[in-house]
Amino acid sequence: MNESIKKTLLKTGLLTVLFSTITACAQGGSVIYVTNEDSNSVTMISGDSHEVIATIPVGKRPRGIKVSPDGSLFYVALSGSPKCPPTMDDEVCEAMEADKAADGIAEVNPLTQQVIRILPSGSDPEQFDVNWQTGKLYVSNEDTHTATILDLSQGEILMTIPTGLEPEGVRLSPDGRLFYVTGEVASDVTVIDANTGAEITRINVGLRPRDSVFTADSSTAYVSAEFGELINIIDVASNTAVGEIPLAEGSLPMGLVLSPDESTLYVANGRGQTVVAIDLANREVVNSVVVGPRPWGLAMSLDGTTLYSANGPSDDISVIDIASFEVIKKIQVGETPWGVVVGPAP
Repeated sequence: MNESIKKTLLKTGLLTVLFSTITACAQGGSVIYVTNEDSNSVTMISGDSHEVIATIPVGKRPRGIKVSPDGSLFYVALSGSPKCPPTMDDEVCEAMEADKAADGIAEVNPLTQQVIRILPSGSDPEQFDVNWQTGKLYVSNEDTHTATILDLSQGEILMTIPTGLEPEGVRLSPDGRLFYVTGEVASDVTVIDANTGAEITRINVGLRPRDSVFTADSSTAYVSAEFGELINIIDVASNTAVGEIPLAEGSLPMGLVLSPDESTLYVANGRGQTVVAIDLANREVVNSVVVGPRPWGLAMSLDGTTLYSANGPSDDISVIDIASFEVIKKIQVGETPWGVVVGPAP
């Protein structure tokens, strides 16, 4: 390494991050990324040692996050809108100051800890998904009740589509044909053609839907209904809710992860404080573990053996061993961790 570059890296603290990520990559390792909504940062954690590698300032209210397939970049949804929980009156929320210049999708290099650019996203982006083959990014714009499609290479918005009220979860079907946007207020899912941006239909689901996940063949989707205390089962071809999986009273289902063999659905239950495992063959909960206050984001390790839940109020991540279904470690991160994703080391 060039000595002048080495000195710069040492001064800025980047050398530790560089060596940590290179080591992880050499070992075929992974990195866990956590968005910290109230400290405006993303925490990087080694997927092997579960030690914090770095904390990167990215911008206001980072929530949704994705990692490129090769791990060389990650993307974060930033919002300058004020936090308005469901318990807050609409009038109070509307009176709060918003910084719309802070809205966007940050593109970040994990090795240099630098934000490369801020992509336009529409207003108040919350969640998003990416088609890495076509370079299109799909965003929910919570406060304008729309979804935005943008082009990654050009950094331009291609179109904006009306959705259900207060859209949150965004999920692209594995075949790339369509994407779902969950609407919290009207309790529906807007189904949108991923290529044309045309609305296909809206599907009524349980109260306050938050997240969705597709099976690998794009034939079935599962949607978490927070206030409905249930999971909706969607037949994708007919755009119909064909079943429900009820959860225990007090469950507030939010983030979803499907096991690699698609036999088990894992659910983060928000203020219910648990993560549960649902046997999809029998449509019943077979495991449950208390992880901390308000787990929202949920992700699985690349080898399918471990779950990670982002526990907002306690500023930590719970590491769950899937085999024993026990919390084996908690990792302190930034303030109010919201989203979590796992990708290959760059």
